[in-house]
Amino acid sequence: MKKLLLTLLFLLGIIACSKKQEPVVENKAEIQKLKVISTIFSTYDFTKEIGKEKTDVKLLLPPGVEAHSYEPTPRDIADINNADVFIYTSKEMEPWVEKLLSSISNKNLIIVDASKGIEMKEFDFEEHDDHENKEETHDEHTRGVDPHIWTDPLMAITIVENIYEGLISANVENKDYFEKNKVAYIEKLKELDGKFTDLISKSKKREIISGGHFVFGYLINRLELTYHSAYESFSPNAEPTPKQMQKLKEAIKEVGSKYVYFEELIDPKLAKLLSQELGMEMLLLHGAHNLSKEELEKGISYYDIMNQNIENLKLGLEYNENNNGN
Repeated sequence: MKKLLLTLLFLLGIIACSKKQEPVVENKAEIQKLKVISTIFSTYDFTKEIGKEKTDVKLLLPPGVEAHSYEPTPRDIADINNADVFIYTSKEMEPWVEKLLSSISNKNLIIVDASKGIEMKEFDFEEHDDHENKEETHDEHTRGVDPHIWTDPLMAITIVENIYEGLISANVENKDYFEKNKVAYIEKLKELDGKFTDLISKSKKREIISGGHFVFGYLINRLELTYHSAYESFSPNAEPTPKQMQKLKEAIKEVGSKYVYFEELIDPKLAKLLSQELGMEMLLLHGAHNLSKEELEKGISYYDIMNQNIENLKLGLEYNENNNGN
């Protein structure tokens, strides 16, 4: 009986000690990550740079999917409804976003329009159709706002600021952490812009030959470059006319370029054609809309993409690091 009593007292002592040694629950802000969904790769990557381990960021676009033709699925809508923060580029880039948000029931969802504060440029595309009757000419003008604001590192800084504001609205407890990361990343974007400035100041040529669509309008306009393409539209579904093709070939001859640029995730059939017919070398000019599965697995970042774009542009623009300026 005495042994049984001692055994019971021993067990009670163990239970009491185990209760005292229960782990203390950490601050909620430290253990709970913000659930963030971003529509395209660039804003997804910016968010990861600001939020790091304090955020769980999901890219809405599946790997390898072209951004302009994407439509959200019912599963995507459910995921957005369960998120803390939803980041979209703009209504011009994602025309479906207004309809989607009207169906969201989560009243606490922080919605970030990454284009807030950015003045988008409207380009005028002009197509001239020739008819057999030379007296009859039809000029068709189509206008379109360029939604590719993230391809200019200076505009990307504004996007990063907008994302930061969204994150602290959802989690003010980690404001200092987010701000520290934001400031550090903005320095990297400024570094990228400096590299583009160096590229232009030490390059012989000022003209780019593209076999893709117009996605670098803001950057090219700011750097005072000329962009030649047979595609006179932002749409990846647009097809060049024979006259536009002839005009591009004439530009290639005049510029004397040996390189033609193509874009990511779209069949570069025009660039291939120019390469075969004119012996031009194909180079990627990545718009950072989205990544392939392989690129995502490698951890490729916006910073990596833009640095590679700079290296590829050095070839086409005939960069000379010893050139002190024109």
